[in-house]
Amino acid sequence: MRLLCLCSSCSCVLLFFSLGVRGAPEAPRAPPEQVHLSYPGEPGSMTVTWTTWVPTHSEVQFGLQLTGPLPLRAQGTFSPFVDGGILRRKFYIHRVTLRGLLPGVQYVYRCGSSRGWSRRFRFRALKNGPHWSPRLAVFGDLGADNPKALPRLRRDTQQGMYDAVLHVGDFAYNMDQDNARVGDKFMRLIEPVAASLPYMTCPGNHEERYNFSHYKARFSMPGNNQGLWYSWDLGPAHIISFSTEVYFFLNYGRHLVERQFHWLESDLQKANKNRAARPWIITMGHRPMYCSNADLDDCTWHESKVRKGLLGKLYGLEDLFYKHGVDLQLWAHEHSYERLWPIYDYQVFNGSREMPYTNPRGPVHIITGSAGCEERLTPFSLFPRPWSALRVKEYGYTRLHILNGSHIHIQQVSDDQDGKIVDDVWVVRPLLGRMMYL
Repeated sequence: MRLLCLCSSCSCVLLFFSLGVRGAPEAPRAPPEQVHLSYPGEPGSMTVTWTTWVPTHSEVQFGLQLTGPLPLRAQGTFSPFVDGGILRRKFYIHRVTLRGLLPGVQYVYRCGSSRGWSRRFRFRALKNGPHWSPRLAVFGDLGADNPKALPRLRRDTQQGMYDAVLHVGDFAYNMDQDNARVGDKFMRLIEPVAASLPYMTCPGNHEERYNFSHYKARFSMPGNNQGLWYSWDLGPAHIISFSTEVYFFLNYGRHLVERQFHWLESDLQKANKNRAARPWIITMGHRPMYCSNADLDDCTWHESKVRKGLLGKLYGLEDLFYKHGVDLQLWAHEHSYERLWPIYDYQVFNGSREMPYTNPRGPVHIITGSAGCEERLTPFSLFPRPWSALRVKEYGYTRLHILNGSHIHIQQVSDDQDGKIVDDVWVVRPLLGRMMYL
């Protein structure tokens, strides 16, 4: 203070002021990253999830204008997450649910707090009710390295081609790798897609580490089962996401197999009671019941665990899904694309010779795990099985258009062939007289 008195009065004030500012440490900045959306199952809503490296408030500002102030506000919560790796890296995952959204209207939003805001993103609120035609991008097995399909998916998203994404398990390869840095990299990579569309997920085998903790923490799915199994309605479809992994990682609890099975049974019963409003029932799970790939995966075995259950007889899903008339079953895990004929218990149940997917007498299986990852593509067995309709060993992803209550359009996009459509099929079921297979 004596030094200050030797200065002129002006300099004294300036020096005192500068010392005061330096003496009060600023709160660290907390810019959001890894922003992504999900649909919580409540019409007129959307959940925004993001990550920061220090704890801070969770807020989303949103509105209808691309520029200018964002007049609407929503508050949420954050949860600390500690990776199980040797460094025990800690970060904070924020969740805010926007409500009262106008169906089909485009919103602009940013997320964060006074300590840092994301850039502005845009999304279109999902339409309500069954009378519209959702378009989805469907794929699994997308890695942080070699994500072949991602640039085209980004362009598709920017052009407004989809209403939602279904990621059918296996993320990043793996989210826990390198003390979770691979997970961070992957979530940043998908942000241009996932911050613009509800990014709906199910767990795969590559999420297993630390009891699926990264999957449970990083994604925000409907229901109260940590995203392992849940269902939601989209247009004329009821979509069910579940975990095939409970059949393989019994060290995390055999009871999960039974719990999920009974939940699926109850959900399917409710879906069938509502079938007049939402005729299509679609499932998504990571490991397929059937496949014709040249490996030793579960789907290559006649009595696969997902199909027949534990010990070949406990909680198998094929009988359950057939009994309740599931129309379309979406799978991944195999790094290829395969479409099956309508099938049950290794028997083909085509609608007719000329139109096999018109009024099929069994569910249609699509295996779409070729979005791209470090493990590359999976070869097929030399000779296709009699129940295999089409096999494509190329990088790509699936487009699913639920046109109405009687027509679904499935296309496979080849990234290897610059976006060429390499599969194109309609599944047709008449609305009148629709019934379960049994």
